Amino acid sequence: MRKVIMTAPHTIEVHTDVPAPHAEDLKGNEIMMQVKHIGICGSEIHSFHGQHPSCIYPVVQGHEYSGVVVAVGPEVKNFKPGDHVTARPQLVCGECNPCKHGRYNICENLKVQAFHADGAAQDYFVVTEDRTVLLPEDMPLDFGAMIEPTAVGAHASNRIDLKGLNVVVSGAGTIGNLIAQFVQARGAKKVLITDISDFRLAKARECGIQHTLNVAKTPLAEAVNDIFGEEGYQAAFEVAGVESSIQSLMATIEKGGEIVIVAVFARNPVINMEHLGEHELKLVGTLMYKHEDYLEAVEQVHKGTINLNPLITKRFPLEQFYDAYQYIDANKETSMKVMLDL
Repeated sequence: MRKVIMTAPHTIEVHTDVPAPHAEDLKGNEIMMQVKHIGICGSEIHSFHGQHPSCIYPVVQGHEYSGVVVAVGPEVKNFKPGDHVTARPQLVCGECNPCKHGRYNICENLKVQAFHADGAAQDYFVVTEDRTVLLPEDMPLDFGAMIEPTAVGAHASNRIDLKGLNVVVSGAGTIGNLIAQFVQARGAKKVLITDISDFRLAKARECGIQHTLNVAKTPLAEAVNDIFGEEGYQAAFEVAGVESSIQSLMATIEKGGEIVIVAVFARNPVINMEHLGEHELKLVGTLMYKHEDYLEAVEQVHKGTINLNPLITKRFPLEQFYDAYQYIDANKETSMKVMLDL
């Protein structure tokens, strides 16, 4: 079978003669799937450039994926061959305090496939039943490969109570777009999404986000006054991963507001700690998701509450994984979700 390995930054190897796993070797709770689609994530782009803070090389690519079950272990109860599935890429210890408290997404020994352990960029992939999620048969399988980033949006948007609040989402890439969609679904009053790309902002409008702003053309403070008026805004999501973005949010959000930090920063930003204290702002962290976020992501995509249609902007075959990264680098403004089709 084929397997794609990132051996070092900027180095991708495609192996075509790797032995495939055997159904008879599956442990009791394991599921083997034939992988059908893989999405490339912004964090993997950081890894490709050697800028991810914890990626280990070499590592098999792929943590946003979908597939079809081909075999199950003898103890598997909820899945059968032929099922359409995706799975969480989190490997957790189950023994640390966060795990004991049900917060395994921040496990002290967390390993994420495609960064700290091998991922799904191979024709056949084995996962455990507890991390596997069933997809509706009438959901396109490439949408199944986007449940992972959608679950990020589900989890991040649930970190604070948004009902009745005005909200700014800084960064209109795939994750920012999905967070903005979830923010609306969770009852926010008005949602403004910002970026420096008119293309990404147009995609946000396609997905139902009414208020958009190119901050390279109009300052955030000016737009906040135009859109929210005297009400201002009370919550924000930093998804751009640049220092100027978080500084701008801190400068314009209502006193006592909450800012959820979603992005992975290539460089740690400098922030005004005096302003943070005097305005009683809250900076809230968020990491990945839990199983219920995956289930909610599937449900909301299936219902049409979360619109994925406009987000897939380019496709490559598995053998062109390196070309996909090169394409993203050359087309940063117009690349939303690049998909590998197996």
